[in-house]
Amino acid sequence: MSVATKDRTARGALTHPDLTRLDDVNRDVLNVLKTPGKGWWAMLLISLAGVGMFLGAWGWQMYRGLGVSGLNSPVGWGVYITTFVFWVGIAHSGTLISAILFLFRAPWRQSIYRAAEAMTVFAVMTAGLFPLIHVGRLWHAYWLIPYPNSRFLWPNFKSPLVWDVFAVTTYFTVSAVFFYLGTIPDVAAARDRATGLRKKLYQVMSLGWQGTDRQWHHFGKAYIFLAALATPLVLSVHSVVSWDFAMSIVPGWHATIFAPYFVAGAIFSGVGMVITLTVPLRKIFGLEAYLTTKHFDAMAKLCLLTSMIVLYAYLSEFFMAWYSGEEIERTAFWNRLFGDYWWATWTMLTCNGLVPVMLWFKRVRHSIPALFVISIFINIGMWFERFVIVVTSLHHEYEPFAWGIYRPSTTEMMIMVGSFAWFGFWFLLFTRLIPPIAIQELKEVMPPPMRKQKEAH
Repeated sequence: MSVATKDRTARGALTHPDLTRLDDVNRDVLNVLKTPGKGWWAMLLISLAGVGMFLGAWGWQMYRGLGVSGLNSPVGWGVYITTFVFWVGIAHSGTLISAILFLFRAPWRQSIYRAAEAMTVFAVMTAGLFPLIHVGRLWHAYWLIPYPNSRFLWPNFKSPLVWDVFAVTTYFTVSAVFFYLGTIPDVAAARDRATGLRKKLYQVMSLGWQGTDRQWHHFGKAYIFLAALATPLVLSVHSVVSWDFAMSIVPGWHATIFAPYFVAGAIFSGVGMVITLTVPLRKIFGLEAYLTTKHFDAMAKLCLLTSMIVLYAYLSEFFMAWYSGEEIERTAFWNRLFGDYWWATWTMLTCNGLVPVMLWFKRVRHSIPALFVISIFINIGMWFERFVIVVTSLHHEYEPFAWGIYRPSTTEMMIMVGSFAWFGFWFLLFTRLIPPIAIQELKEVMPPPMRKQKEAH
């Protein structure tokens, strides 16, 4: 094995024995776009049923009013905002992972970044629904948007809902362009092998791509520009989401740690979701040669790092509540641990702080089933983290006469569960229309085929 090939192997590049020709990559990845198997259809039917439940529950709420939810005074934010922040976190990590790994030239990025970027776009689409749902009267949601009008109706720019509108729309625009730009060479490869209506669709999507030197030059410039733009944008947008809470004086929210805490949590939950998505993708479409244990080992290490940062943020919050000497702040955090919502807090600490400890062991990191189970726990734990932040602080603020208990209604839970089906539906469609693994960039990290054939002789 040559020095260059050894270097690629050490850094996590593909060295599967079946991959001896570059054309193998086109064949295997583009086969995913052909007629799917029973597993894909089963998941599609489940997601469609969930989307139906989601739309039915939302329609019922619009018909009956926001009173069918469990929202009350003082808990005006509940499952809806919890799930909104959860999906925003999932969305931010995808582009952040792709952009940062691209800027640092991490070779194991090529097999996972397409799924991560698609996850970003669909998660933003899902998150954007929840401010609309939480408004209640959907037909008045346009009041959140500052547009010229003769009635001088302007939104309250101090409202976190308005901040979220700007954050979500800005991030969705940049993420969608970043995602689409990266797919153009691969869509062109799919166009050359497709027939009928699919070929016409790919001809439009590929924008006349022929793979000339001039096109590759402009493509590289545009891609690195968007990667450099997306990285600080992710940090700023999720910081804005954290300021939805931190700018208030509610106990447990008024803290400067929220911005880095939310960004680390977004990366943590997003990497966990990437693992959750790529494990079935690998199995259903037979992509074991492209999504290897080295890729999952790298993602597991990133999960472990961000888990330690998030756990440190948890401990810092509790320490500062105690060290501040402020009785109300101390009571708020004591209430989180041992109050009415103790079960949510301990679920959060277990899933986000204790379960990822197993990732210290190489045997666990190289076990695909174990990583899949751990990623499910991470997703559960990060949703409960947002629930704990939102609900426990609101239900037990400064004045005892304003304390109250919030119990999510069936309608809220149906909408929350349905949002996962909505996300899954779009991701399944993505796997049928666009190559889920980057073909062109994958070839860049493969061992040179001619050299490999000579060594075999």
